[in-house]
Amino acid sequence: MDFKQRHGKLLSILSVDVVEGLLSVLMQFYDPLYRCFTFPDYQLVPTLEEYAHLLGTPVSSRMPFSGLEEIPISHLIAEALHLKKSEIEAHWVKKGGLFGFPSNFLIKESTAFSQASSVGAFGVIFVLLICGLALFPNIEALAFVENKQCLRWSQRLMSLTNDDIVWYDPSLRSLEIIDYCGEFSNVPLIGTQGGIDYNPALARHQLGFPLRDKPNNTLLEGLFYHEGKDPQHWKQKIVHASHNVHRKGRSELGPCNYVALEAYTLWVKKRALELKMPYPCEGPMSMVVVETLTLPNQDVEELEDALAMMKQEKDMWEERFLALSKKHEELQLESKDKDALIELLEDRVTKRQRESEVSSSSMPQPSVAWKKIVDQLVLEKTQMKASFETEIRHIRRKYAPSARSSDFVVRDP
Repeated sequence: MDFKQRHGKLLSILSVDVVEGLLSVLMQFYDPLYRCFTFPDYQLVPTLEEYAHLLGTPVSSRMPFSGLEEIPISHLIAEALHLKKSEIEAHWVKKGGLFGFPSNFLIKESTAFSQASSVGAFGVIFVLLICGLALFPNIEALAFVENKQCLRWSQRLMSLTNDDIVWYDPSLRSLEIIDYCGEFSNVPLIGTQGGIDYNPALARHQLGFPLRDKPNNTLLEGLFYHEGKDPQHWKQKIVHASHNVHRKGRSELGPCNYVALEAYTLWVKKRALELKMPYPCEGPMSMVVVETLTLPNQDVEELEDALAMMKQEKDMWEERFLALSKKHEELQLESKDKDALIELLEDRVTKRQRESEVSSSSMPQPSVAWKKIVDQLVLEKTQMKASFETEIRHIRRKYAPSARSSDFVVRDP
């Protein structure tokens, strides 16, 4: 198994262009109550599905580990990292309440494995470096890091509206999202320094589904605990809930139209006023003001009704097309059978004509009788074909306007 098969698109993280100042500005919009980023008329929610898509690793239905396990002893860590037990014990340190290895030690060991062409050992330590330095860095006071470009990025973020964002990645079209776990109303997560949750009800827009109404407050209940300070035993509850993951798809969440209805947009604007945006509002980035994608509930209901009627009409024409196709096949088979019979009878007539003359009787000559049968079969075949063509023309004249809007076209046989 190569690196990509084992670790997905983890290497691509190293090529991400990290824009200086953007993250610290983004932190100013964080909504601690709802675990999302709230802007003047929209919200952004980090989700497991989008995170898994970026890393190229599927979201498991169960956690690979719970966080309740004991810290592995040194010889097990040494075996996993292809290192000596003495090296592990010498560099195993505790920082910020967490055990781990200094990055300079891991860089030194990965370099040695690379020079020795030890691909497996290099890959294991390289993954640790990516996770520790790129995915889960321990940055003190991140929200207060000095940002010389703060003003420029704040202006750009405050000038964005709901219409400036590409909300939906088509590759997530058939995705079933994690809606809640166990007895929680949302999705709880265990981190290295504690636990938190996020609300998929606020992320419908990002995953292609409509946001019809303001969310139910009972679905937005939050939890938070620090590692080592968990009097309510949240960690154990989260571990138990992770074994009972509930997913939802299009059948429960609606069509993939990623629209935000008026009720939801008004709720977000009210929430933004309560939070008091950290920067003054700016004008739109583009000179052309784009009309909002927010639709009144009545208009959306009318569009959905029209869509349902069009689907019914399409299904009707599909059934009609299939019926006509079946009838056409039956007529073709019947026509082939009659052609074969006509050919057989004509051969017999020709053969009889070559035979010696038979004695006369009151009955007509056999050759004349056979010819009448052949003529009758040819006439029936011609009438059958004419009747079928007449029926097709009648259907086309009657349903011509609807047929042009349909995906199906009936052609003459």
